[in-house]
Amino acid sequence: MSKFIILCKGCSIEQPFYIFTIMKKNILLFFCFCLSLSINAQETLTFSINPSTFNEDEEITITFSDFTASVWGTETLYLWSWSFDTNDLNSMDAANNGQWTNSSSATNPQILTYNSDGTYSITLTPTTFYNRTGIGRIGFLIKNNTGTIQSTDMTTEVGTSAPPPTVTEAPVPTGMKDGLNLDASDNTKATLVLYAPNKEFVNIIGDFNNWTRDDINFLLKKDSTKDRFWIELTSLTPQTNHLYQYLVDGELRIADPYSTLILDESNDQFITDTTYPDMPAYPTGSTLHAVTVLRTGDPEFNWQTTNFQRPQKTDLVIYELLIRDFDELHSFDAVKSRLDYLQELGINAIELMPVSEFDGNESWGYNPSFHMALDKYYGNKESFKQFIDECHNRGIAVLLDVVYNHASGQNPYYRMWNTDNGGYGGQASIDSPFFNPTAKHSYNVFNDLNHSLQATKDYVKRTTQYWINEYKIDGFRWDLTKGFTQNCTASDESCTGSYQTDRVAILKEYADYQWEIDPNFYIIFEHLGGNTEETEWVNYRLPEGKGIMMWSNLNPNYNEATMGYHDGGNSDFSWIDYNNRDWSVPANISYMESHDEERLMYKNLEFGNSSGSYNVTNLATALERMKTAGAFYFTIPGPKMIWQFGELGYDISINFNGRIGNKPILWSYYEEADRKSLYDTWAKLITLKKQEAIFRTTNFTLDVANTNGLKKIQLTNDNTSDDLKFVTIIGNFGVTEQSISPTFQQTGTWFNLMDNNSALEVTNINAAISLQPGEYRIYGNSQVVLSNEDIVFEDEILTLYPNPTSNYFMLNEEVKNVSVFNISGKEIINFKGKFFKNQPFTINKLSQGLYFVKGKKNGSVFSKKLIIK
Repeated sequence: MSKFIILCKGCSIEQPFYIFTIMKKNILLFFCFCLSLSINAQETLTFSINPSTFNEDEEITITFSDFTASVWGTETLYLWSWSFDTNDLNSMDAANNGQWTNSSSATNPQILTYNSDGTYSITLTPTTFYNRTGIGRIGFLIKNNTGTIQSTDMTTEVGTSAPPPTVTEAPVPTGMKDGLNLDASDNTKATLVLYAPNKEFVNIIGDFNNWTRDDINFLLKKDSTKDRFWIELTSLTPQTNHLYQYLVDGELRIADPYSTLILDESNDQFITDTTYPDMPAYPTGSTLHAVTVLRTGDPEFNWQTTNFQRPQKTDLVIYELLIRDFDELHSFDAVKSRLDYLQELGINAIELMPVSEFDGNESWGYNPSFHMALDKYYGNKESFKQFIDECHNRGIAVLLDVVYNHASGQNPYYRMWNTDNGGYGGQASIDSPFFNPTAKHSYNVFNDLNHSLQATKDYVKRTTQYWINEYKIDGFRWDLTKGFTQNCTASDESCTGSYQTDRVAILKEYADYQWEIDPNFYIIFEHLGGNTEETEWVNYRLPEGKGIMMWSNLNPNYNEATMGYHDGGNSDFSWIDYNNRDWSVPANISYMESHDEERLMYKNLEFGNSSGSYNVTNLATALERMKTAGAFYFTIPGPKMIWQFGELGYDISINFNGRIGNKPILWSYYEEADRKSLYDTWAKLITLKKQEAIFRTTNFTLDVANTNGLKKIQLTNDNTSDDLKFVTIIGNFGVTEQSISPTFQQTGTWFNLMDNNSALEVTNINAAISLQPGEYRIYGNSQVVLSNEDIVFEDEILTLYPNPTSNYFMLNEEVKNVSVFNISGKEIINFKGKFFKNQPFTINKLSQGLYFVKGKKNGSVFSKKLIIK
């Protein structure tokens, strides 16, 4: 039973009411009750029919038992009944049901007869009683005269469909996986495999048999040793949408749990042809519930980018986005059309909030129903692959947020074993091979998957590996990994948050599943828990170059800094330093914002500090402070993440239109000078992070805990041959002018890297520097030129020579589109086209000085320093 609170049109003003969804076989009936009305008492009864197998024109007696006397008392009891056709469709109420709230012998003659043994009975002939023929199933419940007491729904088959058929025992063919298996040598065939322990028989129904049960041609074979049913379909038409469901034990219609595309009876009508061209139509009138689409003979996608090199983990700058709230067209195509914007920002990875099939259309996606299907609200398989291909072409990795803690009620494996008779409500039954009846941790939503069960492990392996193989995904962010234990309860948060051996073990096993397919796959956990447990994952298979990365929430600390509050160490964000966690690698994906936190700028504008005329709640002031936050964020070694539009100072509260409700899509921000200035500053900071090796150093210190808001970062380059050996960053997060001692690493000339390399002569490393409130400076001992293109740092093969030079230079590898930039980042010379190795590039008209040579090698951008003498 699902419950939602909305405003009741028929009740008093703003009085909430509840919608109770009751499964009447496969039809959802909605009853609205004001809170002032009493809620029905409901009891589960037992029934038997004599004869147990009957045709629609035969008289039957239905007997009901297990009544609780204290519930029913001496009430006169009535039958409320309905029927379905042979396709389990076209529900019709019995003509004599009468009025729900006023049953009597006059309005409802379907009164039950009391028997001496405490049971109740009624005798009827279906064709007469329901006034129809072609009956495949009847349903009924028991009620009192006012409808305030009732039983749960009960149904039974009519006719020859009721007895179980004889099922052929046969082993699942070698090499077949659960779900749909295409035949590589014959695109008119496909083999379906369904894991279904304790089920008696399974039929396949679909457009190839008019959605009717057929025990001769479409009854699945059974492999009892593997608890699986299977069938080979033949005579399929290639490149055609075939639709099917499983009919389990003659009653329950489910889509394939391993569907890669499903049709939805309620939501597909709201998806436009622009988002999903030529979307298959749901077979309305033929069946109910989700339907699987089967296609054979489609050509393989022609991937254009086959040599994509993923960024090093420490260089990752991830952009998390919700497609629904990123562009009004809410599609993969729409995001693809925005890639110029993202590439110019300098990010090198996009993390999409969940895109696997979820309930409804407009959602954050954390209500998954089919873990292997792409949600159609964002587009089709082709457009998703085109998006990924173009991202890879631009040097951008694609990460998916995946949700394996739970599944919604629509999940077929949930429906097969639950207390709602195959509906979407209730809870998992105790014999479920996938789900816990009650959650084993304190953060659960929907139905809790039991990861100690082999069936669940097989499901996770099958579905995760599909996404990697099919879509060339670069990494997964695993949602709510705290929920992967079986040791706790829903009310014990301390248990959920403490070290759990079973959780560590299963998540390592799941990491192995991913690396089995892609040894360099990014694996990220949203655990936000104890350091001991996270450290074990960070170190897992680390000597092999693997290891797991962890989400790291620094939102409260950075927001206190941007608002200007520092008492009690509120703005101390030193936890961003992975050394403070005793980690040997920067495995913490730190973020100032994610989808889950209040927006920094919203709190800046609502609650910012002030002093005199300086006020953080002023928009321009708050945006300037966001630049300072970026300077103390992107420059700290380790991977980073941005929440969508944070680079433009998005200031709409997370609670606007409800926490997970649609948010305004404000691309107009890009046209506002102050917001665009923030974007440009962050783009330069990201470029600085990726371009200069010093921001990968292991030798750095953070001094960010001062209660006056003065903060400092110092970095020393591990590579002593690099020109940029030292960086000192100073900032004033206070709301008044203050002076700070920079303690430069050496005397001499230092350059403000974010101010066109303006020089500062340092004779005293401790000489104080005055900073305005919200001001920052990034000083380096050497000048840099900033380009927001991706740079190949690890390419030791590519050599530029002679260097220094006066007239020309050469490159020892084949390259294309070579440009020369001056120290200010201005392009001076451009060499278009492809160039063979050791081909000379003439630069005899350039004056003496430092330049940068950029171009492409094997699809990736390189950068080399060039000195002209």
